[in-house]
Amino acid sequence: MESFLAQLAATSWLEGIAVVLALAYVWLAARQNIWCWPCALVSTGIYTWLFWNVSLPFHTGLNFYYLMMAIYGLIKWRDRNADTLFVQSWPISQHVICIAVLTIGALILSHFASTVLDANYIHLDAFITVFSVFTTVLVAHKVRENWLYWIVINLFAAYLYFAKDLALTGILFLCYTGFAVYGFIQWRIEPVNVEGQAETV
Repeated sequence: MESFLAQLAATSWLEGIAVVLALAYVWLAARQNIWCWPCALVSTGIYTWLFWNVSLPFHTGLNFYYLMMAIYGLIKWRDRNADTLFVQSWPISQHVICIAVLTIGALILSHFASTVLDANYIHLDAFITVFSVFTTVLVAHKVRENWLYWIVINLFAAYLYFAKDLALTGILFLCYTGFAVYGFIQWRIEPVNVEGQAETV
């Protein structure tokens, strides 16, 4: 407990800003608000620098990728207004295939990375990174099951951050898990009429 409190006390103001904006991102994303993407842009920019400084190479690359996806998501949601970019759902068989391919990819990535990088938790870092890259694409395309992926990813990520003395970020990702449940409930599949417009209930 004392170690945990010490981690919180040592939290930098920069990490605090990143956490606040990251919380704003996931809250706004769950509510399909386009302002989630600017919040993600700034937050991930900060985390790119923070993760580099605690020797999480895959997470550094992942957050740089998030920067690019924040721009992509903003353009996609703006070009096709969030009200007309409908939430969709993929069949279970498609998810099973994706999970199998992503798992193989993460194993290969972590195997090769472990031969050239001397970093703790390299395998967990690789798995979180590979699945997060894929799941972020699902968010941009409004695939409802993205939130189920995030539940699992966030729990493992929280463990990793606590192990790396990023206590505030660990707490953030525990909160993310709850937001992921909320997001899954919020992103209901709305019926669409013959004109392609969502029906109001």
